[in-house]
Amino acid sequence: MALVFRTVAQLAGISLSLLGWVLSCLTNYLPHWKNLNLELNEMENWTMGLWQTCVIQEEVGTQCKDFDSFLALPAELRISRILMFLSNGLGFLGLLLSGFGLDCLKIGERQQDLKKRLLILGGVLFWMSGITALVPVSWVAYTTVQEFWDEAVPEIVPRWEFGEALFVGWFAGLFLVLGGCLLHCAACSSRAPLASGHYAVAETQEHCQKLEMKSTNLKI
Repeated sequence: MALVFRTVAQLAGISLSLLGWVLSCLTNYLPHWKNLNLELNEMENWTMGLWQTCVIQEEVGTQCKDFDSFLALPAELRISRILMFLSNGLGFLGLLLSGFGLDCLKIGERQQDLKKRLLILGGVLFWMSGITALVPVSWVAYTTVQEFWDEAVPEIVPRWEFGEALFVGWFAGLFLVLGGCLLHCAACSSRAPLASGHYAVAETQEHCQKLEMKSTNLKI
């Protein structure tokens, strides 16, 4: 039963983490962190991401323009760029390390302690990746709410609202954190036996041969 739980936890953890990492990469580059709908022209919508702004028009289509200067961006967008890059890097490193720590991987079957450490380290990296993805998304969402309800801005002025990328980022961070938790549970559970068992059989046979040789020497 413990072996089944360990295997299922490992596969579920690495799958959730992989899904979360892919979503975090999409969140980083999607230009839909904020949406702006113009009441005067309902056929034109604006979107903003970390790297560019886009104008969506029914007749022309989508036109995007990259930000000219990094320093000219608001503080939340500048820091969000750095944190999202950090999240993507930590998630990729976590996938590599935890992948080598899986029981289904035949490499290092006899080094169970090393595989356990790799799983734990991979889980920690997934936690860090999830947190560094949740922080910028939540920060941008907070500033969007503050600006939306700012009484100093006239009501006639259009206001930015939540974009689809924010929800993708929240799911990405949640999946990364859950994946790291499952990998930790798998690493802390009872150790799985060697997959094929041929190492254990070989060691038993060698031990028996040594005992037979000792008994033969005593008779002589």
